[in-house]
Amino acid sequence: MIELRNLTKSYILKGGERHYVFRDLNFSFPEGASIGLIGRNGAGKSTLLRLIGGIDTPDRGQVLSDKRISWPVGLVGGLQGSLTGRDGVKFVCRLYGVAGEAMRQKIRFVEDFAEIGEYFDQPVKSYSSGMRSRLNFGMSMAFDFDYYLIDEVMAVGDASFRAKSQKVLEERLGRANVILVSHNMADIARLCTIVVLVQHGRAILYENVQEGIRAYQDMTQPPAEKKAA
Repeated sequence: MIELRNLTKSYILKGGERHYVFRDLNFSFPEGASIGLIGRNGAGKSTLLRLIGGIDTPDRGQVLSDKRISWPVGLVGGLQGSLTGRDGVKFVCRLYGVAGEAMRQKIRFVEDFAEIGEYFDQPVKSYSSGMRSRLNFGMSMAFDFDYYLIDEVMAVGDASFRAKSQKVLEERLGRANVILVSHNMADIARLCTIVVLVQHGRAILYENVQEGIRAYQDMTQPPAEKKAA
């Protein structure tokens, strides 16, 4: 169960005006579904993902869940910059009560998966954004969750790395689910069983993935193309 109750989130804009991303949003995500979270740029998809993952806090309201939920995998700023990649994995292991040989196995998995070579033992602040995403993706895949939160990370790296990332994610989805933020509708269609369209502070459920994709495409299609169609 993942439920949003009276969820409100706002930010102060440069001119001092308060912009509400969500205001008293109530929504329940269907049980056992892999969810494609789609919408225009700025609609609040990534904000909602951070709220679900506990990386951000609402102004008021709650995110309620009895599931094990990952941090957003596309988040590149989650580790303290002075830690090395190896120390970051150890830190996360300790948070989840993993020690001894189990910790060493997870460190080996992340080191092999991220493919960042000697940088694994360098401070994270020296990494490129792509290297941080590789490390973050590897750490997420090293742990078992009920829901993996993925934010536009599937395009990181070369073709070989992308193929490896997709393979390991699909293996995890054999026993877990995903909440995926993406503008790539092929990924949404391949990995998700339902779609949630975020628009004007609302969340609209489409149990038919293709129907949800069409609604998104109709919303984002230029007026000239709509007229021609």
